Amino acid sequence: MTTTKVALFDLDHTLLPIDSDYAWGQFTLAIGWADAVEFARRNDQFFADYQAGTLDVHAYVRFATDAIRRKGREASLAAHQRFMTEVIGPAVRPQALELVRSHQQAGDLVAIVTATNDFVTAPIAAAFGVDELIAVRLASGPDGWITGEIDGVPSMREGKVVRVGEWLQARGLDWDRIEATFYSDSMNDVPLLERVDHPVATNPDARLRALAGQRGWRILDLFEQQA
Repeated sequence: MTTTKVALFDLDHTLLPIDSDYAWGQFTLAIGWADAVEFARRNDQFFADYQAGTLDVHAYVRFATDAIRRKGREASLAAHQRFMTEVIGPAVRPQALELVRSHQQAGDLVAIVTATNDFVTAPIAAAFGVDELIAVRLASGPDGWITGEIDGVPSMREGKVVRVGEWLQARGLDWDRIEATFYSDSMNDVPLLERVDHPVATNPDARLRALAGQRGWRILDLFEQQA
């Protein structure tokens, strides 16, 4: 039986030295799409909850998509193009691109697996040349635009294992027929790190660095310092 090699990448603080979800929120604040004081307070709290592993992802997604739901498709897509140019482009580092390319050139099946929603991350995955994106899917209403709800299982914590399993199944694969590597910086991703054959603690936070040392996992410091 042939084994397919799979390379999975977390996005924020793993391939990027920033958190794209948080950065998008700050960007919408900067262009005047939200009340500065209230938005900053709630965004900072949600970010702290994520780092602590206590985030209510459904509540966060409603909050995070409020501006684009109000502004509509055309204005939101235009704003995201600016975001890619002004924020994401400068944050894409050569060493991250090279890591992705090395797996692609080896013939691995490559995917980005992120807890950030697909509106924010689909253009970022494209910038990395990655066609396969497993992100929080935003539900659409009858008008085809974002409702603020999540479609299916959120790709967060244990949900990443579920969503990767669904993704494999859709390609006629399963965990027993792949050899998987997963790169992540966060304790939130321990369930998927434990599930793969080759876990790589990448730019790890202090807790994950300690755990990786205990488990004998590879540690990769892709960036000299994180933003």
